Amino acid sequence: MDKSFQVVLMYLITHLGIIFFMSPGNIIASTDEGHWIPILAVVIINFILVSVYMKGLNYFPNEDLVSIYRRYGKVVAFIFLFPVTLYFIMIYILTIRAKSEIITVILLSETPLWAIMALLIFISTYLAIKGLETILRTAVLLSCVFIPFIFFILCLSFQNVDWYYIFPLIDKQFSFIMDSSFYKSFYGVGGALLFLGFIQPFVSFQRKQILIAAIILFPFFIVSVYIPILTFGQATASTFILPFEVAMDTINLNWLMFDRISMFFLMVLMAFIMLYASLVMWKTTRILNTCLPTIKPIYLNVTLSSLVFIVCLMIPGWNEIERIILWNTFLEFYTLISVTISVYYFGFRFRRGDKYEEN
Repeated sequence: MDKSFQVVLMYLITHLGIIFFMSPGNIIASTDEGHWIPILAVVIINFILVSVYMKGLNYFPNEDLVSIYRRYGKVVAFIFLFPVTLYFIMIYILTIRAKSEIITVILLSETPLWAIMALLIFISTYLAIKGLETILRTAVLLSCVFIPFIFFILCLSFQNVDWYYIFPLIDKQFSFIMDSSFYKSFYGVGGALLFLGFIQPFVSFQRKQILIAAIILFPFFIVSVYIPILTFGQATASTFILPFEVAMDTINLNWLMFDRISMFFLMVLMAFIMLYASLVMWKTTRILNTCLPTIKPIYLNVTLSSLVFIVCLMIPGWNEIERIILWNTFLEFYTLISVTISVYYFGFRFRRGDKYEEN
């Protein structure tokens, strides 16, 4: 049964959670002018990776990423799946820890950090245990409820902009290329992209719609970066950890039930990030269950979530979170590039082998 609609919504809202969560601050910090250029670079790189990845997966229509690598032996499977597993675990830890820190600062300043982390881990673990179908249905529900509000908030966010701050439009030196913040803006992209290779045995989808969704992300990326810049200016916006959320605080809307729109927007992001975390947990369990088939997935989920909780408690503060994100960037790029190229290469070889046998 074709479930392209659910898969596309899952792809979109996981990326939206990442885009509005961490990317604006990193893009703004990466350059002082022409911010649309690094944004376009991120979108183009993402689109290329998705295109090549989809092309490779198309050669194995009824297999997931794990079975593709296992086809070529345990050594090959270990070489590619071990970094993927490590990357997923790191992303899960960083997502839970960073989101908990932000919730503590903005929403629940009196609530212990460990309690917030425990709640986020419990929700994401529960969804992961329930399986892919539950995660996809939740994605549809969250999309129907929250995406209209996102459009509403984005329209309101232009309330206090000063279009003068859009200049200069071009960074002639392309200074962002040498800035680590630009590469940190790719945070989480791999977790939201690689899931397409884990759902093939369970769900069928049209790959062209995924490519269209990858293009649709561009205007959201633009708005998430330029609203803080047009509201505060580059010099001020670059001092904020979450510039878009701070820009939401400048919106004056007396009749809304929330005192601050930023609080409502943060709750929307929290829902998207929770879904993203549950998807990462489900993928990690899929890999671990293949390596340890005698252990039930529910026990793997519980064990992994417990270890993640312990590691999250060991991270002291935000500076350490940003440092780990930077370190994890190298693993993220290695994982994205190696998986994308290898899947396409193995798929191309597989197709040539089929043709040879037919002849």
